[in-house]
Amino acid sequence: MSRNYKFHNKSGLYFVSFATVYWIDVFTREKYLSIMATSIDYCRREKGMEVYAYCFMPSHVHFVFRSTNDDPSGLIRDFKGYTSRKIMQAIEENPKESRKEWLLWMFEKAGKKNVTVSKMQFWQQHNKPIELWTDKVILQKINYIHNNPVKSGFVTNPIDWKYSSARNYQDDHTVLEIDNDGYLLGL
Repeated sequence: MSRNYKFHNKSGLYFVSFATVYWIDVFTREKYLSIMATSIDYCRREKGMEVYAYCFMPSHVHFVFRSTNDDPSGLIRDFKGYTSRKIMQAIEENPKESRKEWLLWMFEKAGKKNVTVSKMQFWQQHNKPIELWTDKVILQKINYIHNNPVKSGFVTNPIDWKYSSARNYQDDHTVLEIDNDGYLLGL
């Protein structure tokens, strides 16, 4: 892995993105998106995660976050591990999941290709963390996150995407709370 994609400053603010294996569109059902939101809430309460921006897309997620416990790598590792187990379990137990066999087969196929995985793999391994140093770069990444559903053609306005902090910046905290305590650019 490149030196550019590691958590060097343990207390730093980071932009991360990670995707499902094979970029599979898993996040098309409310149940799976709810698992993601609940997991972030837990990490904020119990694991020292500060979330300043987020967006859940059908096959990937983006965050601007900080670890108050100075362990961003461990935090993301635990988050990805927990969500992968919970989402795969939800898929297995969902009688209405029309793609169940195919999804589980794809996760198993990905797991067999990876020597560090015992059975199935849900997330791709890399996170591509980028430390955010300046207000200009922070704002650039937040705008990128919020405009991702627009650029993908899902909505015409960022606040119309339910699982995005663009809504939080418009005082809509119905999906998730974020940690905008005035730290970021006075937003």
